[in-house]
Amino acid sequence: MISIPEKAEDFPGQERVTWRREPHWLVLAAIAGALWPPIPITLLIWPPQNWGLSLEIDPRLVALVIGLMAVPAGLWLLRRERERTGKPSTRLGVVWRFMFYGGLLAAGLQALFALILCIFGWFEAGGIAQAAGATETTLLIYGVGLLPVAVMIGVSYALWAGLCVAFIACRPQPEVRDRLGLMGEADGF
Repeated sequence: MISIPEKAEDFPGQERVTWRREPHWLVLAAIAGALWPPIPITLLIWPPQNWGLSLEIDPRLVALVIGLMAVPAGLWLLRRERERTGKPSTRLGVVWRFMFYGGLLAAGLQALFALILCIFGWFEAGGIAQAAGATETTLLIYGVGLLPVAVMIGVSYALWAGLCVAFIACRPQPEVRDRLGLMGEADGF
């Protein structure tokens, strides 16, 4: 019979972890995190029609390039936070931070993309009314309609990256024994 967790400590992912010392684990975690499985699989099945930099570039390539930049940047920020505050100290904390900041990054990039498309629409418009109509349509489609989709994709991409980092770049932290009997006193404060 499966036991039901009753306390927060009983949930999986609560084991304390620390960074691996060897740098090749960080590189492997960054590469594995950037290669979110839906992207390489769909790129093999349906190769992109346009590889060039334009508005018609395949969104999977854009997501892959963003992932190749965001995962190492997230590793660097997470490592810096760990050195400064000691957190995140569990695998769940690592995954949660990647998911949270991945969702924020996806929302921010989608909003930036919508604003850039609005500006392009202004230059292509024949008049003020046409520019206002292009802005309204662009903001409704890209700023409102596709924003939840972008956040959902960003969070799931970041979940994959966080799991890769939590299990490849982190190792279980050895338990420190209370040799002098002083560690129990800190619980009272």
